[in-house]
Amino acid sequence: MRKYSILQGVFRFRLEKHSKKTNRLKKEENKVMTKFGELINLDIPVLIDFYFEWDKTGDNPHEVLRDVVAALGDRAKVIKIDIEKNEILADALKVKANPTFIIYKGGAMKWRQSGDLDANTLINLVQKYA
Repeated sequence: MRKYSILQGVFRFRLEKHSKKTNRLKKEENKVMTKFGELINLDIPVLIDFYFEWDKTGDNPHEVLRDVVAALGDRAKVIKIDIEKNEILADALKVKANPTFIIYKGGAMKWRQSGDLDANTLINLVQKYA
């Protein structure tokens, strides 16, 4: 019987600790999502590239996005988001593949696709929502 009460005390402690951690994570997630909401709530298209920095397959994604930025200028915003450094956001948006491209306009998702795309394809897609 004494063993049971000790186990019960440990169990309660773990629940409280888990509850505090969950509340902290929820606050952090809300903060991240609020900042993200401000970022995508523009009147111009916002192209987001979710990527893993360590992946070296395919074309150099930095060059592809530089070409997209050069072609679109101020008619669109292009943002790169490292999945490892922004796990909360990637999990909330269910980003599972590298790279994942998403286009937002006015805070609403307009288009989404995973996998490598060339600059011309991305430019045409963004212009479609301009």
